[in-house]
Amino acid sequence: MEKQVNKLNNFLVLNKSIKIALTVLIFGGFTQVKAQERVPFDQGKKYILADVAIVGDISFNSQTVVTFSGLQKGQEITIPGEEISAAIKKLGKLGLFDEISFYVNKIQNDSIFLDLNIIELPKLNQVKFVGVKKTKTEGLIKDNSLTKGKVVNENLVTTTKNYIENKYKKDGYYNTKVNINTVKDTATANQVNMLVTIDKGQKVKIQSIDFVGNTKISDKKLRKAMKDTKQKNPFRLLKASKFIKDKYKTDLEKVIASYKERGYRDARIISDSVSFDKNKNALNITINLEEGNKYYFGEIKFLGNTVYTDQGLSRILGVNKGDIYNGVLLEKRIADKSKPDAEDITNLYQNSGYLFSNVNAVEVKTANDTIDFEIRITEGPIAYFNKITVVGNDKTNDRVIYRELRTKPGEKYSKDELVRTIREIGQLGFFDPEAIDPKFKNVDSGAGTVDIEYNLVEKGSSQIELQGGYGGGGFIGTLGLSFNNFSARNLLNKDAYKPLPMGDGQKVSLRLQASTFFQTYSVSFSEPWFGGKKPVSFSTSLSYSKQFLNNFVTQRADKTKSFDILTLSVGLAKRLTVPDDYFVLSQSVSYQYYALNNYNTGLFTFGNGTSRNLAYTVGLTRSSKGVNPIFPTYGSEFSLSAKLTPPYSLFNGVDYATLGDQEEYKLKNTVDRQNVPDANGNIVSIGDYIDINGNKVTDFRLAAADVSKVDQKRFNWLEYYKIKFKADWYTKIYGKLVLRTLTEFGFLGAYDQNRGAVPFERFFLGGDGLANFQMDGRENIQLRGYPNNSLTPTNAAGEQIGGTVFNKFSMELRYPITLKSSASIYALAFMEAGSAFADFKTYNPFALNRSAGVGLRVFMPAFGLLGIDFGHGFDALPGQAKANGWETHFIIGQQF
Repeated sequence: MEKQVNKLNNFLVLNKSIKIALTVLIFGGFTQVKAQERVPFDQGKKYILADVAIVGDISFNSQTVVTFSGLQKGQEITIPGEEISAAIKKLGKLGLFDEISFYVNKIQNDSIFLDLNIIELPKLNQVKFVGVKKTKTEGLIKDNSLTKGKVVNENLVTTTKNYIENKYKKDGYYNTKVNINTVKDTATANQVNMLVTIDKGQKVKIQSIDFVGNTKISDKKLRKAMKDTKQKNPFRLLKASKFIKDKYKTDLEKVIASYKERGYRDARIISDSVSFDKNKNALNITINLEEGNKYYFGEIKFLGNTVYTDQGLSRILGVNKGDIYNGVLLEKRIADKSKPDAEDITNLYQNSGYLFSNVNAVEVKTANDTIDFEIRITEGPIAYFNKITVVGNDKTNDRVIYRELRTKPGEKYSKDELVRTIREIGQLGFFDPEAIDPKFKNVDSGAGTVDIEYNLVEKGSSQIELQGGYGGGGFIGTLGLSFNNFSARNLLNKDAYKPLPMGDGQKVSLRLQASTFFQTYSVSFSEPWFGGKKPVSFSTSLSYSKQFLNNFVTQRADKTKSFDILTLSVGLAKRLTVPDDYFVLSQSVSYQYYALNNYNTGLFTFGNGTSRNLAYTVGLTRSSKGVNPIFPTYGSEFSLSAKLTPPYSLFNGVDYATLGDQEEYKLKNTVDRQNVPDANGNIVSIGDYIDINGNKVTDFRLAAADVSKVDQKRFNWLEYYKIKFKADWYTKIYGKLVLRTLTEFGFLGAYDQNRGAVPFERFFLGGDGLANFQMDGRENIQLRGYPNNSLTPTNAAGEQIGGTVFNKFSMELRYPITLKSSASIYALAFMEAGSAFADFKTYNPFALNRSAGVGLRVFMPAFGLLGIDFGHGFDALPGQAKANGWETHFIIGQQF
């Protein structure tokens, strides 16, 4: 523009007596000059600017435009001169005008009057896309800010065109063409409609990746080193063979890194080319290499270290004289940028307070094929945390976050504590774990201090479950409310209801579920910092369930046969410091009251009466999963728990071995007597019942009723112990791909073998693993690929009685589709195996039911975790001859 203005000034010098029109058309980067009718004026004379009048139809305030141009009344200006040029530049830089024209209107003595004619650039009315699905247009509009009222200039058209073409190129559409037309809108003034036509063309893939000059490493291994640039392979599922320029450049560095890992320090890429084959609509990549010689590590000396000894640093470095040179390994042992908590020398110093330390590996000598190194260390002063702040928490109270922080003012700087703090905040569940960003503020090496500001993005933490469906022979309705960031102390504060008092990190859950066969009601409350000073969690819950027996003839609920359960529990859990602070010791006391009314099933050996369950549970858990509780990418979780009842049989004076002899009848399967007469001459066979006198009992119902009385005494107060173990690992395999491995074991035992295992608290294996409405202490163990509870032990009549011992093994490959706070979605593939057994005598850890399949999980803050699994059972169900085959499982509310 400056060059064009200079031309304009030259034009004025040659035409002194012309009435001048200074016209600058700013569109597409060119300038045009206009001249109009003659009027005498003095070239180069200084004038006093008397007025600038706006000519033209504009939507802006006239005085604002004049002010922004920099021209002021009473100002001394020269025609032509720099004042006019500067005004044109300022207005042009706004990018709002199609034409800017200065006219000399009149001259009175030494005063000059100018007209400023402005034509605004058109504004966008609406935009229409052709060639893409409607579901994609919203994202394109948002990414390019194509909102109504947006000024339409050449820059907008160009940047929009380039963005769309590059976007589709990244998806493999290398031939994408975008055409953008603007058409004046006749209904509104100075507005245009934009038509964006997109022709993606065929998706272009990489046909071949060829290497030239490589003799030490094969083409196959070099292609494998290129993680994001792959040639066509019909058997590869997780990586497409599309070409992305930025990732391609990174992969070229990985090719060289693969040489450095094998000792070839001097390997380099001489040239590379990417050519497009129009006939095959594919790309061909050729990479020319120079491998160089193979090298070995020589002497490695440490310089500048006073805090740690050479021997200690050598152990962490893990490189010895004579080892094959590995530049990648050496770099990672100095500072592994891929793992913030890696065991390297830089982290060793930073975890001890040396924030300002610097570690560099320098080659000092190369003799033949051996390279000597010096590890030069600048330790610097110890740094301390100074000011620690948190921003972004609008609902969650500061104290809920600050009590989880491990970076405390005045303490020595520790990178490990910084990483751990990020994990602890993410585990709260109130913030987007992928968006936690600790910013370093006021880093002062002289004072040895650093401020940390944790930037958080709050997400919805409350969930609602409202569903209805048909199952189990009738309609099932569910209403569940879970408030995961509740504030009990503000219950009486009416100003805190938005709509409920929130922000203290407590959890309240309410759940109601009902059908024609059952009703359940439950409420629970937990406080993670009971007392507010230490990480001691308090929890309590109350629930009630009423179930009716199914009449298999009418397929309706029999209201005369019911089973009531009332449950109350109170628990405490404390975070430990030994062996480390990942351990949690939990303890709880629970009481359950069971009332059976004519409720005879295979599970219970008595159908009328009551039973009570008073139990103490102690558990030890170590969880280092991080950072996202929905999608952990590293760490593990181990738990061992024992649920114990008082040993009533030691002090209640009941001889359970002879308990049945105290009744009028004794139930006995006469396996030792067959086709022999009893005292009255009746033939007694296996399976008959005899009384205490050895006579055959013909009234089976009377005998069963007496047995029920015996078992009611046996289980009046439940007596058992229950041991469970669980180990859960998360390992990042490659990129975002995560492997989860899981093993579980459970055993239900009895103190007195004559009393036997209780009919409650048993393990039911198979299916989705959801508890549904059963509240009799049973545990539903997930084993996909089989119907719910189908792998559970049964009695002689084929009725499920639950297992007293089980084991399970599982592997899952997980890959995230999106981990946004609004919705986290990941896909998975699984293999698992497990079995449940009636008692420990029949337990065989290798007799497993196997399955495999795929699934999808969706977590939305308002609704919790939802999912679907397709599993194939490779083994037959009990009583069947062929493999079970495919099963579909819907997952609702399952834990992470």
